[in-house]
Amino acid sequence: MSESFLETVRTRLEALYSVRLGQFASVGLVGAAVDNLALFALVELTVLGPVVAKVIAWELAIIVIFVINERWTFSDFGSTDVDAIGRRFLRSNVVRAGGFLVTLSVLTGLVYGFGVWYMAANVVGIGVGFFVNYSLESLYTWQVQHDER
Repeated sequence: MSESFLETVRTRLEALYSVRLGQFASVGLVGAAVDNLALFALVELTVLGPVVAKVIAWELAIIVIFVINERWTFSDFGSTDVDAIGRRFLRSNVVRAGGFLVTLSVLTGLVYGFGVWYMAANVVGIGVGFFVNYSLESLYTWQVQHDER
């Protein structure tokens, strides 16, 4: 392996394991609350099943999470002009799709494969998807390895 490749890996790992991890987790708890409340309301108050309701609940949570992360967790990274924020929001949705697929797969597998209550399955899925989301958001949405401070 080349020295530049190893240096790149080291830089990215250092950027991931910082105080931002705690902030990201805190914001994730807020997002999880929004996700769970919306999921419960959509399943219990509409005709939607847990999988379709999860898609809607996820996007609501993503909006809340993005706004808080933009203003707090990653406020030191990137331009604050409207176009740059819009690009980061779109990139965040694309990046979080990986974590969402993990979360949705866990929810679907637990609910339909094992008969687990959809709310418990959602919490487990969110926990598993957290690590995918944190890594991808840090490295691709806000690009913390390019510390612009």
